[in-house]
Formats: sequence, C-alpha cells, structure tokens
Amino acid sequence: MYHEPTPARLFIYDLILWAFCVVFDCFFREIRSRGGFKVPKKDSLIFVAAPHANQFVDPIILMSQVKKASGRRISCLIAEKSHRRKFIGLVSRSQLSIPVKRAQDNLKLKKGTIKLDPENELHIIGEGTSFLKDCHPKGLLSLPKSLGTGPIDKVDSDTELYLKKPIKFASEKAEAEARLLLESGSIYKAAEKIDQSEVYAQVFEHLAHGHCIGVFSEGGSHDRPDLLPLKAGVALMALGAMDANPGLNVKIIPVGMNYFHPHKFRSRALVEFGDPIEIDQSLTDMYADSKTSNEAVRILLGEITKGVKAVTVTCPDFESLSVVQAASRLYSDQFSNKLSIASIVEMNRRLLNGFLHFKDDPRIKSLKNEILKYNEDLKSMKVPDHLVGKAIVKSKLSILLDLVQTFSQVIILGILALPGIIFFSPVFVATKKISEKKRKEALAGSTVKIKGNDVIATWKILVSMGFAPILYTLYSLLGIRIVHIYYPSASKIFAFLTFYAFSASVTYSALIFGDKGMDLFKESKAAWLMLTNQQGFTDLKTKRDKLASDITQTINELGPQLFPDFSILEYEKKLEMKKLLKDERKKRHLEKLEKGLTQEEAIEEMKTQELRRRRTEKKLNQKANTTSDSGSVTDKKIRMTQNTPIINGDDNSSSAGLSSTSLSDYDDTSSESEFSHSGSDKYKTLGLIKDQIIKENRERDELN
Repeated sequence: MYHEPTPARLFIYDLILWAFCVVFDCFFREIRSRGGFKVPKKDSLIFVAAPHANQFVDPIILMSQVKKASGRRISCLIAEKSHRRKFIGLVSRSQLSIPVKRAQDNLKLKKGTIKLDPENELHIIGEGTSFLKDCHPKGLLSLPKSLGTGPIDKVDSDTELYLKKPIKFASEKAEAEARLLLESGSIYKAAEKIDQSEVYAQVFEHLAHGHCIGVFSEGGSHDRPDLLPLKAGVALMALGAMDANPGLNVKIIPVGMNYFHPHKFRSRALVEFGDPIEIDQSLTDMYADSKTSNEAVRILLGEITKGVKAVTVTCPDFESLSVVQAASRLYSDQFSNKLSIASIVEMNRRLLNGFLHFKDDPRIKSLKNEILKYNEDLKSMKVPDHLVGKAIVKSKLSILLDLVQTFSQVIILGILALPGIIFFSPVFVATKKISEKKRKEALAGSTVKIKGNDVIATWKILVSMGFAPILYTLYSLLGIRIVHIYYPSASKIFAFLTFYAFSASVTYSALIFGDKGMDLFKESKAAWLMLTNQQGFTDLKTKRDKLASDITQTINELGPQLFPDFSILEYEKKLEMKKLLKDERKKRHLEKLEKGLTQEEAIEEMKTQELRRRRTEKKLNQKANTTSDSGSVTDKKIRMTQNTPIINGDDNSSSAGLSSTSLSDYDDTSSESEFSHSGSDKYKTLGLIKDQIIKENRERDELN
C-alpha cells in the first residue's frame, strides 16, 4: 500500500538537501542550471540524467536544481547495497529514494572450479561443481576479483552450463588474467536472477500519485568521455505506469550533467534540462499488446537516448575531447568573457558535432594534428593555454615588476589563508588518502571505469562532512580549556559555540583567500616563463595566434552549413532575451493571480476539467472492455518487469538507472518463464499487485 510522505518527512528532505547544497557550494566554484523553465510544475515526471560522472554527487545536484527550477521533489533509484550503508542509507532514506536490488550485490562463492570451452566461449565446464544447485537461468556468473561477469542462459548438468552472452571483462589487462585462470581452472561466484516486479510496482504507484522519479539510466557512475548505452528499464517504467494507470500522463525530462573537471575541487557544473518527451497514446497501446510491447520499449528508449544526447557534451575518445576543448578555447578567445556558462556548453556541443561531421575533411585533419602538437608544447612548458593567450610580451624589467607585485599579493593572501589551511589540514590529508583508496577499489571492481575518477569528488565531500565537525569540536573543546584557565567563570557553552563558529569562519575565509591566491599564482607562471625563456614563450604565443586564426576561419566557413543560427554571440543574446521574456511572463502571471480569474476564464477552466474527466472515463471503459482478453498480455508484461533488472552497474554505483542487458531479454516464451505456471506463488503475487494498483487508481479517479 502506497503512503504519501508526511509533512515532517518532506521537511527533512528539504533540510538535508539544503545542507548538502551549502557543502557543494564550497566544493564547486559554480553550479548552474539551464532550461529549468521546461520542467512542468505538474504531471508525473521521470528525469533521465547522464552522464553519471560523479557517483553520489550527481543525484544531490539533480535534486537541488529540480527543486530550484520547479519546486518539485524527486525520488532517485539507488542500489540496495548503497541503501544499506549507514550514512549513505540515512541520506537516501531522507531523500525519498527507492532501493533496487542488483544481482552483482548477491554474488556468493560457490564450490568447484570452472573452465571456458576453447571452442565455444559461451560453454562453461565445471570441475567439482554443482551447477544445478548453485546456478540458475538468467542468473549471473562472476570471476574472482571482478575480472568479468556473464549472464547464465541454461544449466545442462552439474558440470556444464551455457552463458547467454560472452563474459564481459573489466579491462584488457583483466581479460588476459581471466583467460589464464579459465585455462587452468578458476574459482567463481554466482547469483540468482532478481525479481524486479515489486520495484516496478512501487515506481508505478509513485508516478500514479503525480510524483517524480530520478534515474541515471547508464546503469552506474563512470569516467568515460562518451555515454554508456541507456538501459531499457526507464522506458518500461514510463509505459508500464501509463498502462497500469489509465489516464496517467508521464513525461520524461532528459537532463545533461555537464562538468568542467568533475572530480576536482572548485570546478564548475551545468545541469541542462531538455525538452519534455511526451508519450503518445499509440505507444502505450503498442505496449499493451504483447506482440508489439518490445517494439514500443525500443521506440521510446530511442527517443530518450536522442533527448539525453541533445543536452550532453560527450566524445567517442579522449583525443577527440582534447581537440574539441582546445578548439573551443582558441575560437572563443576574443569573446569568451561575453559568454555565459550555458553558451559555452552550447558552443562546445556544436564544435563537437561539427568535428565529428567534418572529421574526414583535410582541413580538419590538419587542424587536429596542429592542435595536438600545440597541446604537447603546452605540456612540455608546463603552462596552461589561457595564460599564453592573455599574456602580453613586455620588457624583462616590466615582467619582473609584475612578478614582484603578483607575488606580494599571493603572500598576503597566503598569510590570510594560512590559519584556515592549518586548521583544516587534517581533513585535507584524510580526503586525499581515502578518496584515492576508494578510487582504486572502484576501479578494481568495475568493468566500465577508466581511472575511477567518478568516485573521487563523492568521497572528498563525504570525508569532509564527517571529519570537519569532529575537528571543529576538538578545537572548541581545546578553546574551552584555554578560556577556563584565564576566565574560570566564563560560560562553557558560549565559549564552545564561539570557538566552533570561529573555526568554521577561519576555514571558509581560507577558501575565499586561497581561491584568489591560487588564481594569481597560476597566472604568474606565464610571466615567469617570459622572464626565463622569453624566446620560447614568444614562439609558443605566435603559434597559438596562428592556430586560433586558422581555427576561427575554418569554423566560420563550415559552421553555417550545420547551424543556421551559427553566431554564438547571437545565441547568447537570444538566451538573455528568453530570460527577460520569462521574467516578464512570471510577473504577469503573479499579477493575474493577485487579481483572480475572470468569469470567462473560470468557465473555460471548468470546460477543460470536464473534457479531461470524459477522456479518462472513456479510457477506463475501453480498458474494462478488453480485460477479458488481456490475460496473456498481463503475463507478458509481468515477465518483462520481473526479468528486466533495474540497475546494472558497478558495485560502487549510487543512484543508478534502470537497466536491462538487452531488449531480447523480453522475448522469452511462456515455457521459458517460471511465471508462466498458473500455480506459481510469485505469479499470483504479481497479479495481485497489478490488480490492486489498477483498483486503487480507479477508486481514486471515481472519488475525484
């Protein structure tokens, strides 16, 4: 039975979210959203966010920006393993998260060893194994040390089984090690398939009550430059909820989580909301028909994927990413200070699309090689590009005077920041060591991560949140001790609060002064290079100016072929105009609310509500008339929700997305599914869950 969150729980949700936002504002230099006006204030919504580049950080940023843009609260799906952790579980429960079981979290060591048939990579041969007891169709088989996993297709005997797909290895290095083990005989782990029907039922009810769901549909956090394939579960959620609740309108909001160095302290983030994806009734009808349900899921998943790609900036490889980033810096050199972060992201997206579209053009190939050479020169001289671009070649005396002035400012800011740095140094050390340890653990247990950088920011923030209050408390107790020596009659409570506030203020001051000091120190690198190697720096700047000119000319020639509204400055003006119009509409709306609706508007609103009511009744009647023919359809959809895993990610994934190994998983015949037997207890339970959902929703509609 579904229960609405109590006002007290909603208050806790808002309070915890606010606390995290304060912490995130310290970690990130800037967090902004774009397209927040696209988020509907009503209707049931599913937010599909990607890329999942910052483990537990992404859900909090998503929730905060949705709350800021629309005032709505969202419930993210989270791996049950993470939900069981003490601190993470406490936070996830306070944020109305929905826990999801994963097969990989239930892996257990089984007896015997296994080998891979050299002639058939799907055939597993056991020695001393009990496959009939320990392994099950649609379950999961795993090699030691997370070297690789594979889905089980069928079990022939205690010593023979077949995989549905070849073993997916964690990396090339892991594959080499795993194949050696499989040749000689390797220990293994196995887990049964997970019944996800109850989770789907919970999601359906959540959406039926007009609430919002947050999904990171790649399946888990990662640090790849491109998106992972989105999992089919998100399409099943939307279509299943609308099918189980006639008249329900579920909209899907694509969300781009765009970071500038996601794991680094004082970096920037932009959350971009895409256009809502409306689910046509014809697609829901296709889903209701067992013959076309797979096709409906495939079509909707394709639309979702397009929507997500439209709000993200991803590259097929790191080399392409570095080329596009360099081209963006060099192209926008003359007007970058006039662009907002939203326009910069849009420009990067257009440059990426243009680079991929014209990658075989000789001019693009030549520019790519020149950019890569220029990047190597920057690396060898240990100077960032923006300092080369801003630097003005002067006499050595002028450069020396500038350096003296800059270093004087850095020293003053350093002195001001020093107390806070000393106070907070134990936390700095702890965050560095623990986040690095967690990074290595995540990388070792993952098949998709490259360096494991996606967990670093999470653990830096979590460790800081845990250690900082303890450290401030110790300083405050020490302060009380000192005050008591000189002023025995002083209030201990007042002294404690004073020292605690002082410790926090000193640390925050160090953050502000340290930011400015580090910016000045980094800028002094170019001046120092001009002083010690003026000719080399001059040659580098000349090379940069020529490269910037060539890039600008090429982009201006090819850009209009892809984008009619090519000018990024015009795009920035349009954004400003949209903001002004939005503010004006909001102002008029508030004035209208204050005055109240006119009689004519009130009558029009009543007509609209009556039309909606009639449409809902019509759909309910149609649904009731087809109930007698829907037995096999219900069986099919129950198998789809039961067999489609909700989360398919790494062990370290947080609010992971709905997932499925492939759409072919839905194509099981009745004879293959354990739910095809009318006497199955699980089948009856699922049927009761679905019937109860429909019954309650019909009763609610009748009352309304």
